[in-house]
Amino acid sequence: MYLHLGQYTVVRTKDIVGIFDIENSSVSRHTRNYLSQAQKNGWVINVSEEIPKSFVVCLDPSTGNPQVYISQISSVTLRKRTGFVDGLSNIPPAKR
Repeated sequence: MYLHLGQYTVVRTKDIVGIFDIENSSVSRHTRNYLSQAQKNGWVINVSEEIPKSFVVCLDPSTGNPQVYISQISSVTLRKRTGFVDGLSNIPPAKR
């Protein structure tokens, strides 16, 4: 399955390591250091020009390096999108 992160960017859900709220998680010094280091290494991909609300950490299957996607979509919305297909399997078949 794929997750749409905004604009024209989609990632495979099996490559996702975590989905984080940028405002709450950047309070931590460790998270700020991680994001700064990821930026220096060229691992950060800004998906939108709008105010960022979340970041998604994925592993690039070809290199094994992390990729950090900065998105304008909230972490709650992204999380809900990852379970969309799972929720469909719980719908009972139509009665005939």
